[in-house]
Amino acid sequence: MGLSERQERILDFLRYYILENSYPPSIREIGRAAKISSTSVVKYNLERLEKLGFIERSKDISRAIRLTEPSSSLGFNLKVPLLGTIAAGSPIPVPESDVDPDDTIELTRDIVKDEEGIYALRVKGDSMIDAFINDGDLVVMKHQPRVENGELAAVWVHSREETTLKRFYLEGGRVRLQPENPDMQSMYFPAQDVEVHGKVIMVIRNLN
Repeated sequence: MGLSERQERILDFLRYYILENSYPPSIREIGRAAKISSTSVVKYNLERLEKLGFIERSKDISRAIRLTEPSSSLGFNLKVPLLGTIAAGSPIPVPESDVDPDDTIELTRDIVKDEEGIYALRVKGDSMIDAFINDGDLVVMKHQPRVENGELAAVWVHSREETTLKRFYLEGGRVRLQPENPDMQSMYFPAQDVEVHGKVIMVIRNLN
């Protein structure tokens, strides 16, 4: 849809904030979440989201931002399997003992419209904090074998028999797994050593 990475982050933050608070954030709250110091830059990106049809807003009313996606008034009526833990840090194994087929989370069908191949994982680690993904959060995944460069993916590294959550970049014959933490380094693997297990489609905050 022509969104920049910054605009995708703002849109994700709007979804999370409105879901948690039942009202939209202020311009300054959006700026802090997206690491934008200028309110005019925030307003420009909101104008872009509005032009593309993701939001509606009134320029004369504070916090008057409305997502054009359907509201969550239909209730929690979609169960998504919670399949274990994924590392947002150095890769860690995902032991079979972590997987309980009876573990599920509930989402509204307006949040996840297509339930095929949808599952959830609990995040362990802090390598993705600048993508608003923290230790203890849940990531909702769409199972798919390929992602675009820059997308957040669950990736299996064959040589280590380990899985990790990172931004995925295919660069010639190698894959770069990029953390979203300035204190952590990128990880590089031969392309044939890496298998994509899914793409992040939303994050559920751990507020505890």
